[in-house]
Amino acid sequence: MALYAELHRHLGGSVVPRVLWRYFERHATDLISRFSEYSEFEDFYTRPRNTLDEYLELHTLVESVQTVETLPYFIYRLLRGAYIFENLAYLELRYTPYLRTPEHLSQNERIDKMAEIVEVVGKASHLPEYPIVTSQILCMHSRLPFEVNRAIIDLAAQNRQYVCAVDVAGGDRYYAERMDEWISLYNYARSLGVKTTGHVYETTDGCYPQLLPYLMRIGHGIQIPLLYPELLPEVARRKQCLEVCPTTYLKTGTLQDIRQLKLVFDRCFAAGVDIAICTDNAGLHNVRLPFEYETLLTYDIINFQQLQACQEAAFRHAFAWPHQQHPVSLLNGLLNVESEQFLAVQA
Repeated sequence: MALYAELHRHLGGSVVPRVLWRYFERHATDLISRFSEYSEFEDFYTRPRNTLDEYLELHTLVESVQTVETLPYFIYRLLRGAYIFENLAYLELRYTPYLRTPEHLSQNERIDKMAEIVEVVGKASHLPEYPIVTSQILCMHSRLPFEVNRAIIDLAAQNRQYVCAVDVAGGDRYYAERMDEWISLYNYARSLGVKTTGHVYETTDGCYPQLLPYLMRIGHGIQIPLLYPELLPEVARRKQCLEVCPTTYLKTGTLQDIRQLKLVFDRCFAAGVDIAICTDNAGLHNVRLPFEYETLLTYDIINFQQLQACQEAAFRHAFAWPHQQHPVSLLNGLLNVESEQFLAVQA
């Protein structure tokens, strides 16, 4: 029964350790030659890192093998797991298409190749046996030049059947030196009618209030309620939703204890700011979305009523969910119709 929406999942970090290990065994043994057995690889792949930069280095391991030829292999297994084990009805996959193009090509050739990547991901994401509504968020990157990031926005605008928004990722500490560029790029995206989110206020290095007016959702954003709660009324006024990914903050060293998130949820609920609970990098974390829900409940960070509010918020803020209602409401309507039909027959 598909019930949930996932708004923040990276394609590079979505591959679970076992699937990645099997791929390397068959096609790239040199990448796992230093591991004598799978358990060593899993420990390396999923263990916490000290900083966000160290954590993001793991993405390069997966990006190097996510090519035009291999993306259908990884996406099929991702969607199969998301449907069967996570009960997802809706999934937004985010990634930087430029980083899936061949490195030996020139910058302009790689830009031209990005459209093929988007099409391959889009077609591979539509599987009749696993009917999840999917869409892509294309990530600009803090290490890529302006020309490439602008081309990513153009690509999003030209492929609305596959792409629902743009993002900026790659390490939030690097935004400051190019802030005028990011504002210009987000202005450009909004002028084209492209929806926006962005990795900001994830760490203490990523607090950029000047970017907030250009975002429709906020990637992570936990430092707003933790350090800058005075910004919450404006976030609520703009109807911006925080994409909170609980396990991430332990894996990156951003938080030392999951219970620190209680203040995030309490202050956001009090201010009327919506939160969508997400996984970020389900493969790197070796977790699935229901596990994130269970963890928050187990540590009394939220209660069941608040969990339901977050689940409803995820559908309400989904960029490409095609229905007015979320699946539970649709299912309840279907069950009510069947019940009425049954009672009519009995009468």
